[in-house]
Amino acid sequence: MDLKTKLEQLFEENHKQIGRTGDLDELNQIRVNLLGKKGPITEVLRGMKDLSADERPKVGAFANQIKSDLQDAIAARKAALEQAVIQKKLAQETIDVTLPGDQVIAGTPHILAQIMDDVETYFIGQGYQVIDGPEVEEDHYNFEMLNIPKDHPARDMQDTFYLDSQLLMRSQTSPVQARTMEIHDFTQGPLKMISPGRVYRRDTDDATHSHQFHQIEGLVIDKHITMADLKGTLLALAQHVFGADRQIRLRPSFFPFTEPSVEVDVSCFRCNGAGCPICKYSGWIEVLGAGMVHPNVLNAAGVDADAYGGFAFGLGPDRFAMLKYGIDDIRSFYQGDVRFLSQFQQEG
Repeated sequence: MDLKTKLEQLFEENHKQIGRTGDLDELNQIRVNLLGKKGPITEVLRGMKDLSADERPKVGAFANQIKSDLQDAIAARKAALEQAVIQKKLAQETIDVTLPGDQVIAGTPHILAQIMDDVETYFIGQGYQVIDGPEVEEDHYNFEMLNIPKDHPARDMQDTFYLDSQLLMRSQTSPVQARTMEIHDFTQGPLKMISPGRVYRRDTDDATHSHQFHQIEGLVIDKHITMADLKGTLLALAQHVFGADRQIRLRPSFFPFTEPSVEVDVSCFRCNGAGCPICKYSGWIEVLGAGMVHPNVLNAAGVDADAYGGFAFGLGPDRFAMLKYGIDDIRSFYQGDVRFLSQFQQEG
């Protein structure tokens, strides 16, 4: 059998095999076996040394044509197989757009975040600034600037997480007020601010206490500020949070950083004063502490206590949420139970 006939036979056999191949890996193996240096075409062409000088160019050209045709056949089959893979994948991933979609459960901010956002938005509307501060605080700002020196018995009122002799986890957000008073330029206008955030105390966790909770403290410093301004501010806040028909009452109390100091009660929004377990049948619910800023606090911040005065108040978003929604265990806010938290879907 001459070389040309052998090449024709190789072409026929392998062209059919290429056309029958249904796998890309198998096709690649055919290409390597057929067209490689040790393939059958190369073996056939080794016999060209026995051809005459006139036959060699003709057979060589014919061999190159056979090789080119086989390469084209392999390329065409590869393209067809790749397209088939794509079509199969598309068919598997086809989405029937006429089917009903899966219900997506929308999340909602945590109930404490809702309370804090609501209070912040309210005070921003009243012209207050919302100012943040460090949770790791200096003893100087957490106590001494607030009229609580190291030997003051009021330090016993707060069991504090100390990191060293001078650093602690803040036990209130009042240090933010002290820092702000130090830098505020009162010639440019009064200071009206709230300072929301987390605070830390060495309490034993139970239904009404937590070692970590939240506070929002407010401060107003200006000339001619009176207790009437404080009462009006707190009445408006109580009516915003608990209902437009709420009333408040002020009871004498003690806080080192205010003088006079008051505890603030709101008329019970459950029984409207008739008496119920929420208000312990008194008709009133204690909600926050407040008072007129102590002159020592003003002087410590470099504010002239003879020219300026002010009021301060502190409320607990955790307590507000417990009262507003009748929650009897503060730990429910921090346990991450979606069944509990999903009850408080944010309006709008």
